[in-house]
Amino acid sequence: MGGTDGTVLTDRQLEVLERREQGATQREIADGLGTTASNVSAVERAAETNVEKARRTLELVRTLRAPVQFTVDAGQSFDELVTAVYDHGDAAGVKVDYCRPELVTHLYGHLTDVTAGNRLTQSVTIGLTDGGDVKVYADSVSSERDDKSEQQPSR
Repeated sequence: MGGTDGTVLTDRQLEVLERREQGATQREIADGLGTTASNVSAVERAAETNVEKARRTLELVRTLRAPVQFTVDAGQSFDELVTAVYDHGDAAGVKVDYCRPELVTHLYGHLTDVTAGNRLTQSVTIGLTDGGDVKVYADSVSSERDDKSEQQPSR
């Protein structure tokens, strides 16, 4: 694969990730690199952290670039969050590209880490694109999400 110029990964991190993707164990990688499995584990963790930070940065930028942006405070229910999305879209003349159940699923898929009892545990920033897509950013969300998550909030 290519080099790491212009990325958040070091050459060593890329090498370890490539070998892991090819099915090599940490011990096999360590032997091939002349280091310990513990060191390979640390390099792999650092690489995954860097990848997650890059993903979160993109998420933040996409939210900030959306022409409609607003913040929803901690303590709001998902029903209030969904209503706020539609209200802000209506005020800006943007048709939200999700029906209510799809929007709940979309938002919950992005906000599981900051949700308890169907309420937000921290404030979140929402962006609406001209095309009606809903972008989500919350500071402490850390796990990867699929844009069309199948998870539903608990009722």
